[in-house]
Amino acid sequence: MHNQKDEDSVNKAQGRPQAAEESQVVDKVRVESEVGQNKVEAFVLIGDRELAAVKDRVQELLATPATPEQIDVVNHQLGRYPRGMVAVGARCVCGNPLAVVTRPQLEDGTPFPTTCYLTSPEAVKAVSRLEANGLMTDWNAELGSDPDLASAYRRAHELYLAFRSALAHQLGDDEGHIAGISAGGMPKRVKCLHALTAQSLVMGPGVNPLGDRALGLVHQIFDSQVCRCARPWTEAYREENR
Repeated sequence: MHNQKDEDSVNKAQGRPQAAEESQVVDKVRVESEVGQNKVEAFVLIGDRELAAVKDRVQELLATPATPEQIDVVNHQLGRYPRGMVAVGARCVCGNPLAVVTRPQLEDGTPFPTTCYLTSPEAVKAVSRLEANGLMTDWNAELGSDPDLASAYRRAHELYLAFRSALAHQLGDDEGHIAGISAGGMPKRVKCLHALTAQSLVMGPGVNPLGDRALGLVHQIFDSQVCRCARPWTEAYREENR
């Protein structure tokens, strides 16, 4: 298990806003047009069928909103209250949250670009090891030399924006201040594997090539289909409700 200092570093990398104390790992991209105060992102690599699938996924997640018990468990996982958490985006086979979905605009109006947020301590620790081993440097170099990978990564960025846009529409949130901003360094850089891994867990395989790759590399330590939780769901639930 990582300590609170490690957790704070992960929170910063994944993009949790905290006034002047934290920075966000985000990139603005080219915007085609502006309508009033809202910028409109032009999707080039995803079509109507993929957009419809994204909207369906958002509706599926919002159909089962986060319960107080799930929020309590995530609170324990992160060591803080998960502001803006609207749903569990991925679960361990035991039921524990692995990644959550956060609304684009927090309750106090703060913009929050990191929609898919990794919470499982086991997953966070496994992915942190990849980062510590220098994989992001290698993958950034690969993005610069492999046009197919760069295109797939840009597509993941567009799908992230489409997912957040659909979420904002359903919740009535304003995402104007974070238009064109995704997470993890997309679309041109790799700056946070936790954010990319969370997208793969929430949106499924085939969406983010580097998130999928990270999950493949850590599967002997972390696997969503094999419970390795230090506190499985039933145990966590019992302890939270004593």
